[in-house]
Amino acid sequence: MLEAAFWGFVGGVALLVGGYAGIRLSASLRSIGLVMAFGSGVLISALTFELMREASDLAGGVAAVVAMIAGSLTFFVGDWFIDRRGGDRRKSPHKSAATTGGMVLVLGSLLDGIPESAAIGVSLIGGGSVGVAVVAAVFLSNVPEALSASAGMKASGRSTGSIMGIWVAVTAASTLAAALGYAVLSQAGDGPTGAVEAFAAGAVLTMLVDTMVPEAVEHAGALVGIVTALGFAAAFLLSVA
Repeated sequence: MLEAAFWGFVGGVALLVGGYAGIRLSASLRSIGLVMAFGSGVLISALTFELMREASDLAGGVAAVVAMIAGSLTFFVGDWFIDRRGGDRRKSPHKSAATTGGMVLVLGSLLDGIPESAAIGVSLIGGGSVGVAVVAAVFLSNVPEALSASAGMKASGRSTGSIMGIWVAVTAASTLAAALGYAVLSQAGDGPTGAVEAFAAGAVLTMLVDTMVPEAVEHAGALVGIVTALGFAAAFLLSVA
């Protein structure tokens, strides 16, 4: 459990790194969009070759697909709730509505980050190597995600303390989610473990397509496709290494 918490913390620390960079660095919107695209490709690769493959092996193909769709629907409902309260542009480097409450931003960030962290905890069950690739993918995708969102919050007038406070809270929650994912399922059978991995994969995939990819396309244009493919390739090579 402590190992899962540690790796969940490592994945969450990327939010602090990206958040601070978004506040202090004056990166262009195009650069932020390209980095977001690369991070999206990294996570898509991890979902495909790590989480869903492992889930299918453990729970069976049909059960994995059902759980993945359930995860997607769960994120969709949660995201709909957050969007209706002003959190629809929470990853935008250009506009983070000044009227959006801090709690909405926290809830939106938790909704985006907890499935990734739970996947880290579950992937470490049994001491397998899947966890390393998933942790790396989460880290590489969290940096641009937080960088972009922090740049947007800074542009809307939020203080450095307020912005970093959000990422500290989400990092703490991510650490807890990874530990709980491991603790709850470490004694469970293959079926429940695989189902949770697939559930997390569906939630994360929906998050990427709904929040990260549109922002990347808006700010970086036509190059997003090839940069996403490069991120996918990098994560794939990591998983087969």
